[in-house]
Amino acid sequence: MFFKGKNSASSKACLAVNSELTMLYWDIGHSILEKQNKEGWGTKVVERMSADLKQAFPNMKGWSPRNLKYMRAFAESWTRKEIVQVPLAQLPWYHHIALLENLKSRGDRIAYAALAIQNGWSRNVLSHHIELGTANITGTAVTNFKRLMPPNDSDMAEQALKGEYDLGFLSASPHTKERKLQKLLVDQVAQFMMELGAGFSYVGKGVTIEVGGDEFEIDLLFYHVVLHRFIVIELKTGKFHPKDLGQLGFYMTAVDRKIKSDIDGRTIGILLCKSRNDIVAEYALADLDKPIGVSTYRLGLPPIEQLQIKLQQMINGTAKMKKGKCD
Repeated sequence: MFFKGKNSASSKACLAVNSELTMLYWDIGHSILEKQNKEGWGTKVVERMSADLKQAFPNMKGWSPRNLKYMRAFAESWTRKEIVQVPLAQLPWYHHIALLENLKSRGDRIAYAALAIQNGWSRNVLSHHIELGTANITGTAVTNFKRLMPPNDSDMAEQALKGEYDLGFLSASPHTKERKLQKLLVDQVAQFMMELGAGFSYVGKGVTIEVGGDEFEIDLLFYHVVLHRFIVIELKTGKFHPKDLGQLGFYMTAVDRKIKSDIDGRTIGILLCKSRNDIVAEYALADLDKPIGVSTYRLGLPPIEQLQIKLQQMINGTAKMKKGKCD
């Protein structure tokens, strides 16, 4: 989180400080632009202003020429009116630097600023999601939410669900078996929750539900505090197939009948697959009466040890080929 207030009052105070500091930096950046336009860009305006600010405010940090150049770029990118509008004014300064460094498009900067505010991302987490292209995959899962949920709920649910999830933190290979991958996901649920985003509250792993005298275990069960719905997540290591929806639907029915209260909405299901055919997924969800989204996942690069082994194998193979030609 980019603020750690223990209550709403302290959180509001942090946001107020962020906003005031952001506006101060914009004013300084705008002043630099005006001076450089008037005196010329080769007059060392930044260096002189840096020295003046350090002398005037010796107990404050942030007056280095490098940081002042960020302020100039910041003022060059936005008008004052745009900065005071949500969400830009709420972000800490170093979040703005991450946006300036990593994104060229104004639209992309606004999109990631909004996501950072919504999810409480730190600067490093923000940079990580920019690298992943999260803004381009949020809301791109194949779902039947619009047909089965009220408009406001369906819109929020669509935005809460990604089309693809990064499970690279599991350090698993593409050939890892389904049960082992599920266990890895359960064991590292804290990191998985970061990937899920804001609103997801962890209920439990291996949640046991008794149905007709038999016991069944749900690998991962969450509750969405904004949608007020339980969320069942199932992981499949292969390409999406319509038959995969059967077990997920059974668990959803069990949660609706055994766990959810009258104030909760119907349970949502998320099926995570290695890949999917969007048209097949749309057909499979068309007549279902349960709100389900089908997303994909990627495991990222294999662990460095595996890469080293693979590289060594390639080197050895090349050496054998050369030796064979010489013989």
